[in-house]
Amino acid sequence: MLLIYNIGIGLYFCAIYVASFFNKKAKLWLTGRNNVIYKKFEKSLWFHFASLGEFEQGRPLLEQARKNQPEIKIVVTFFSPSGYEIRKNMPLADAVYYLPLDTAANARKFIEAIKPSAAIFTKYEYWYHYFNELHQKEIPLYVISGIFRPDQVFFKWYGGLHRKMLGFVTYFFVQDTSSKELLQTLGITNVEVSGDTRFDRVWANAQHPTELPVINQFKNNHKLFIAGSTWPDDEALVATLVKDYADWKFIFAPHEIGEDKIEKLISLLPLNSVIRYSQIETNQISLNNYQTLIIDNIGMLSSLYQYADVAFIGGGFGVGIHNTLEAAAFGLPVIFGPNYDKFKEAKDLISIKGGYSINDEPELKATVAYITEDIQRYNETCQVVKDYVKQNTGATKTIADHIHL
Repeated sequence: MLLIYNIGIGLYFCAIYVASFFNKKAKLWLTGRNNVIYKKFEKSLWFHFASLGEFEQGRPLLEQARKNQPEIKIVVTFFSPSGYEIRKNMPLADAVYYLPLDTAANARKFIEAIKPSAAIFTKYEYWYHYFNELHQKEIPLYVISGIFRPDQVFFKWYGGLHRKMLGFVTYFFVQDTSSKELLQTLGITNVEVSGDTRFDRVWANAQHPTELPVINQFKNNHKLFIAGSTWPDDEALVATLVKDYADWKFIFAPHEIGEDKIEKLISLLPLNSVIRYSQIETNQISLNNYQTLIIDNIGMLSSLYQYADVAFIGGGFGVGIHNTLEAAAFGLPVIFGPNYDKFKEAKDLISIKGGYSINDEPELKATVAYITEDIQRYNETCQVVKDYVKQNTGATKTIADHIHL
């Protein structure tokens, strides 16, 4: 099985190499790993994140480590460009890298350079050679905010190698009881249900959000609908609301902000009613005549939600929805597409009637009407959603106390 795994890693690299000729992300993934000279540390704490979402999820623990152990060197790695390119210069870490491709030689070289006293992986990403090298060197490895489902490879008849990786983990901090029970079916008992550190992150953000006067000016006492982390399928649906809710303001914060993506989104919206955020920054523009604002930058979304009345979270018509908790922390009812099964918080929000999954335009319009037409029901929903987030905080402290951060 290890031979097949190694062949798969090699084939993945080849696929990225070919894609790099015409795909920007693939090129960044490849060039970011070329000829990197790693800083050598006598001791460090290593945090690994798949992408930006996982970084925000694990960030509370990273901040706790920096606060409580200011003397220790912190190394952060990302698998994806969407995490590395945005956070490569962050002051929380002493070094930020792309995770080198998972080969035995790369794992030895990297771990020997940074000499971690412990490694912390957030939610997922299981890399055999890194896990094995940490195990061989008796370096503690923790998985935080982990979540497991029966359809994952660990629980399949052919998942022997991946089950072996689980055996290299010193301790699992999982989001829910079902994850703990699944691990126990494999004989893994070094597990604690600590919850999801994302709740700590989004709750802290909601208590002290960055003020955005331009957004308040754009809203101008109107109701505001925010569509966050959207993809084209999401945008085509939400755009149908704009004419129906002429007295509302709308903000789109697309997941991808390439010029072609923004232009396609603009084409879906009523002519002369839409403005881009970059236009506001560079011109003295009155916002009263615009109904729709497109955020053509990265990093504002978590602060935008403080001004919203309803949120639509993108990704549900693709591989899966993006972060619903950022909006929920402000007490917003959240709407999303049908692909949410891998996200516990989305199921929880649906169960408390604070989250709504839709499949098409009629369902979207009916859902928005249901949420907004009864003001008492709307206010009660907002309070229930906000309480849900608050009640699920505390995972960071549980983990930090256990591993002495």
